[in-house]
Amino acid sequence: MNDPVAKQVQLHCTNCGHVTTYDGRQTTCPVCGENILEARYDLEALLAAGWPEQLARRKPGLWRYYELLPLLDPRYIVSMGEGGTPLLQVPNLAVMLGLKNLYIKDERQGPTGSFKDRQASVAISVLRELGIEEAVVASTGNVAIAYSAYAARAGIKLWAFLTSQVPGEKMREVALYGAEVIKVTGTYDETKAVAARFAQSRNLFLDRGIKSIAAIESMKTMAYEIAEDLGWRAPDWFIQGVSGGMGPIGVAKGFQELIELGLADKVPSIGIVQSQGCAPMVHAFKAGQRIAVPVDNPQTVIATLSTGRPGRAYEWLWQLMQRYGGAAESASDEEAFEVMRLLARGDGLSVEPATAVAFAGLIKMVRNGDIRPDDVVVVNCSGHTLPVEKHILGDQWARHVDVSHSSQVESLPEEGILSALEQVETTGGRVVVIEDNPDAARLISRILQTRGSYKVEIATDGASGIELVRKMQPDVVITDLMMPGMDGFQVINILKSDEALCRIPVIVLTAKELTPRERGRLSNQIAALLQKGSFLDEDLLQSIIQTL
Repeated sequence: MNDPVAKQVQLHCTNCGHVTTYDGRQTTCPVCGENILEARYDLEALLAAGWPEQLARRKPGLWRYYELLPLLDPRYIVSMGEGGTPLLQVPNLAVMLGLKNLYIKDERQGPTGSFKDRQASVAISVLRELGIEEAVVASTGNVAIAYSAYAARAGIKLWAFLTSQVPGEKMREVALYGAEVIKVTGTYDETKAVAARFAQSRNLFLDRGIKSIAAIESMKTMAYEIAEDLGWRAPDWFIQGVSGGMGPIGVAKGFQELIELGLADKVPSIGIVQSQGCAPMVHAFKAGQRIAVPVDNPQTVIATLSTGRPGRAYEWLWQLMQRYGGAAESASDEEAFEVMRLLARGDGLSVEPATAVAFAGLIKMVRNGDIRPDDVVVVNCSGHTLPVEKHILGDQWARHVDVSHSSQVESLPEEGILSALEQVETTGGRVVVIEDNPDAARLISRILQTRGSYKVEIATDGASGIELVRKMQPDVVITDLMMPGMDGFQVINILKSDEALCRIPVIVLTAKELTPRERGRLSNQIAALLQKGSFLDEDLLQSIIQTL
């Protein structure tokens, strides 16, 4: 960071509008007692000082936006390279969903592997500036890990209260950084209450989560980075799996500031997704209610999304979604774990369950028509996969070849290994894919080849597809309908009129909305019809298995 602009920060009460000067210690409005205060900056002064031009000379990372963060003295910054995470395309899932512009904000690449590193860096920096030496935090995992790492770096003692649902591996990582770990047998909301009583009894600083000025301000830096990566423009949608809603609220504030700075044209619509077993925000949004009914007994194994009492945070989100547009969906744990597998095998992305929940909700939003094919969509990839493999893969996640009977590698007969490998090969079949979109064709091929020993051949047009079918005599044909030259309807007619080919099952995969007449043309001619934009790999595999 070079030549920071002199900072002026004011706090605006979100209830009565009272304005005070920020000093880092305020938690409530002195007039009405409101505990949600909004930090505002002198954006005109920033523009006059050439702040946007200064950004181009600064290194990537969260603190390149120092002038728009609630720290008064840059000497107290506690940083480990957080922020500056890449905006990555998700090409294969995009093809499956019929989307043209699908991205993730890859927060897995933070120092402790989640977007909570942003929050920890700003919050711990503020504590350091205030001279606070001991603090208390309640967490479902990621916050405690991030805070404990940054607190260790700052020399601040941290008491981390975690719900008993948090995986043991996460708890051990928190302890590794030197934090005092207190495991609470109860819900996350009960854990927060225990942490608050403990902090009060010892007169310790208590992290206030979404009510913390540092927390919201840290999250808006994602908006700055997304806009810059998109050429200083906003996406159409920002989607996140939410518990308290801090990420989307912060991102919306970031885009609001960018509009005032002349660096963005809009605030994206907000998509929130919650676990089906704990979805108070989703239920309230779908019912048209601005206040969420609490869920006192969350039924989900995804601990990071198990906040049953969103409180004022949802009211805040509700206002933003009414103003800028939005959608809300829930997804079951099973749907999330299936999407984890889909993203890993289809796009090489290993994500945490909360991110998988977000993608499962995205799929539903596409199917419902909330998100259009041309929309630019950014999903917050909030963290990396943690040890939940037992939920995703089950016990049979690898095939076992036993060569332990030989102690000498040199004397092991090669044909013995090959024979053993043959025993673990899965059943499959021969498949011809006729698809003029090379990305879609490769995706279908990959889905099949990663889930069994299918031999897949691809033709890029109808005429060559017919020739390939005649040559290969496959067990099943998968064809698109809309292709240049010979279309899918003609391909099916030729196959069904040829005595040597007529018994080969045909699966149609198309983005076209079929008319009743077109459906009639396919009647009794095909084994399955799958709509692009609404099929997942399990649907395709199930259709193939049923036809073989």
